[in-house]
Amino acid sequence: MQASDITKDIKEKALQLGYASCGIIPTESFDGYSRRVDERTETFPHSKELYERLYNRVNFPEDAKSVIVCVRGFSGYKVPGSLRGRIGKFYLFHDNIAYSEAQRAKAEFSTYLRILGLRDFKLAPPDRWAAVNAGLGKFGRNNFIFTQEHGSYVSIDTWTVDLALDFDSPTDNKTAAGCSEGCLKCVEACPTKALSGSFSMDWGKCVTHLMYKKTLLKEDQRTQMGSWLYGCDACQDVCPMNHGKLTEEIDFPLLADFEKYLTLDALWVMDEATYLEVIHPRFWFTGKDGLIVWKRNALRAMINSGDKKYHPAIRDARTHADDIIRELAEWGCNTRLLATQ
Repeated sequence: MQASDITKDIKEKALQLGYASCGIIPTESFDGYSRRVDERTETFPHSKELYERLYNRVNFPEDAKSVIVCVRGFSGYKVPGSLRGRIGKFYLFHDNIAYSEAQRAKAEFSTYLRILGLRDFKLAPPDRWAAVNAGLGKFGRNNFIFTQEHGSYVSIDTWTVDLALDFDSPTDNKTAAGCSEGCLKCVEACPTKALSGSFSMDWGKCVTHLMYKKTLLKEDQRTQMGSWLYGCDACQDVCPMNHGKLTEEIDFPLLADFEKYLTLDALWVMDEATYLEVIHPRFWFTGKDGLIVWKRNALRAMINSGDKKYHPAIRDARTHADDIIRELAEWGCNTRLLATQ
């Protein structure tokens, strides 16, 4: 088969499997990525260690020729009311959830590429950069990519293969048309001020990074994170380009049954077996030993809620075996609970 025929078949298969769009770019499309990482490192030197991890994502083997990029929207799924402001939508509907439609489609697409005779290097190139360069979306000032159909509520899958296919050519302008220069709603909404300007982000301050740190956070960060337990949607939810994109017409598989495990009360008393069986398979960034991180986040959310029903648990936490939980509890009792007496 000619490269053009394979390219056509790949894109048709992606659409058949439910992806909103599919594009293909050469590995050379990432040549400017390292310079962008340099800029972030220079601007936010205290987050240098985090950004340095990104350089390896564009070190392609010599035989790697093309990156196939597929975009899927999740704006149609219903978000349970109790999880709004606590769990980021991306993580609720992630395509790595084993029983999800997205995961099945991803696995089938990988199999299809093997049937075509393509070698998948199983790399993880920068997915947003890939999607924009493939013409599948454009950057907003909050660093997310936006599509006309789903706004920024999208997930991106990539496959790096060993055949030079027919490549897509994006427009020169990579900024979303609706992202007006005077609009800084996303920057203003960022709870920890990780977004400090247009197209700029201090990764080390982002809630999504802070929520799975295994050290005691600074006092201002604890307060700023509010009730977020895993991820953050603040900058996306205020964006005018996302207005009307969340149709919430479809129930995500098993999410209604899963919701009860993510209440603050349930997380606070959760045992290791339940964590490993229920929580970790869906929220793996905290690791298999991450239950204590969830308990710390739950305690912090209890304190920030101001709800008196949590006061007994907060006070009791001052004698907890975990030293960080004890410090959080003391902070809550000394600086937060007194204000609600």
